[in-house]
Amino acid sequence: MTAPAAAPETNPAARLPGGPLRGIALKVSSVVCFVIMATMLKATQTIPSGEMVFFRSFFAMLPVLAFLAWRGNLRFAFATKRPFGHVVRGLVGVTSMSLSFFALTRLPLPDATAIGYASPLIIVILSAVLLQERVYIFRWTTVLVGLVGVMIVLWPRLTVFSGAGGPDNTEFVGAIAALLAAILSAFAMLQVRKLVQTERSEAIVTYFFISACVLSLLTLPLGWVWPTPEQAALLVGAGFFGGIGQLLLTNCYRYADMSVIAPFEYVSLLLTIGIGMAIFGDVPTLSMIVGAIIIVGSGIAVILRERWLGLDRAKAREANTP
Repeated sequence: MTAPAAAPETNPAARLPGGPLRGIALKVSSVVCFVIMATMLKATQTIPSGEMVFFRSFFAMLPVLAFLAWRGNLRFAFATKRPFGHVVRGLVGVTSMSLSFFALTRLPLPDATAIGYASPLIIVILSAVLLQERVYIFRWTTVLVGLVGVMIVLWPRLTVFSGAGGPDNTEFVGAIAALLAAILSAFAMLQVRKLVQTERSEAIVTYFFISACVLSLLTLPLGWVWPTPEQAALLVGAGFFGGIGQLLLTNCYRYADMSVIAPFEYVSLLLTIGIGMAIFGDVPTLSMIVGAIIIVGSGIAVILRERWLGLDRAKAREANTP
């Protein structure tokens, strides 16, 4: 399951009424929408991933643009100072999305979701290496522990080491695709960090959808298929749920800090396990459960640590305010 676009940073002083509970409710609702989207895409079976990207992006753009028009913010959707930055973000993000959708067709839904959780861990590494951000020992430790969890999920699929099929094995290919998708998603989020310095979130989301539609059309010669009525309904539905999920995600951070809301992303694991068993007959393996618990635990530890540090910094500022 693809990682959604990063939510914009919001000023705590500008929080809307309703408090953290409303923000959490919106976050969980967005997670549900993204899980439904992933389920619909997985259920299409024979649709190529490039074709999935087109439908997901085109029909996601419709509710987003309609919402912006209703809010009177449609003019901001196309205003940009950095068109090339959007192109780079689009290339990386669309490649990540394509690999993620391909992984959905090769892996059980919970496994693809758990491997996708590696993306925030990889962002920490890239931030230290590429952006020269200072990362302290606690975060390095949690990242390393989280990556161990990723390897626990991946290892049974990496049959190239056991001679049980190697690159010809379906789950091996799916696992590699999911891991590459998580890595590229981390690169895309770093690009979003740069864009938010000058660009509005409306433009970042809109130009990504446009980029995804255009770039996915380039895969048309690679063998798109004419969807059946059922597949077409699933593809269109996946797009709409993806767009609605994006709107809910963007707005949830207006009610509470990211550190409060972010841990509820992991609700998706419980949902995908339930849906995987009920719809696709995917029984979670012990390695998937153990690895996912380690990954989720590491992610929550980083989030809580950042929240505590943020509270400490806020207290220090208050103490120094005359």
